[in-house]
Amino acid sequence: MISDYRCFNCFTKAFGKLIEKEELSVAQKNSFIKEMAFMYAGTGNSFSAPAFSRELHNLLRSYTLNADPYKFEKKQCNDLALQKYPGLKELILSSEDPFDTALRLAIAGNIIDYAATGGNFDVNATIEKVLSTGFAIDHSAQLKKQLSSAKSVLYLGDNAGEIVFDKLFIESLMHPSLCFAVRGAPVINDATLDDVNYIGMDVVADIVSNGYDAPSTILNRCSEEFQNIFYNADVIISKGQGNLEGLLGKTKKNIFYLLMVKCDVIADALRVKQGDFVVFNEQYR
Repeated sequence: MISDYRCFNCFTKAFGKLIEKEELSVAQKNSFIKEMAFMYAGTGNSFSAPAFSRELHNLLRSYTLNADPYKFEKKQCNDLALQKYPGLKELILSSEDPFDTALRLAIAGNIIDYAATGGNFDVNATIEKVLSTGFAIDHSAQLKKQLSSAKSVLYLGDNAGEIVFDKLFIESLMHPSLCFAVRGAPVINDATLDDVNYIGMDVVADIVSNGYDAPSTILNRCSEEFQNIFYNADVIISKGQGNLEGLLGKTKKNIFYLLMVKCDVIADALRVKQGDFVVFNEQYR
């Protein structure tokens, strides 16, 4: 389980900013923070960052009555990425290694994250960096080889905006049986069915909801439909820290984790540095 005291510090900062964004009274803000601390104390040794995040967002909804507090930001991110799509598509098609370029761009898209960055991210700088930097963990050759023989692929989506970069990668794969998974309901800026339909992901992949509203993939909480797809997939591509937190060490499935490392907790778990780019499969560690 990937978690320590630093996770709570991160939640405190993130939700401190979020309650300032919402129209809450000082008394409501004070009450929310107290409830958050009480909930954390109640987790004991069973703390899970993705599960705790879900509970906090449900708690916040009870104060704000806003089911999707990042709805505007998600559309902004989708539109921003769609504007970049034609140029990035041309970059992939003209590159010496389209698979590598598309893979790198997919990982660059992981910077679009309101949970870890609070919305303070630079997409262009990240694209430039990922195209000129080696992977801190590089299992991309194994990923490419396994995709060539896989009968079925499951791609676990992460954030709105980022999904446009995922679409570019999926288009480059041209796999005949690839399913793209999204969250079961809005949470942070994670992608939902509305987001993938908006950016046209349904044109290049089958779409499935995981049936749960955590910012992660918590298997025992996901729908039966999703679990069947998950356990029957030959290769699973998992995007982002949230999915990694929910799955790492919890399943023997063949999972390739694609992400930009955004915090020291994940960096320590993977034995890399914050800011590193990673293509990681536990089987090759």
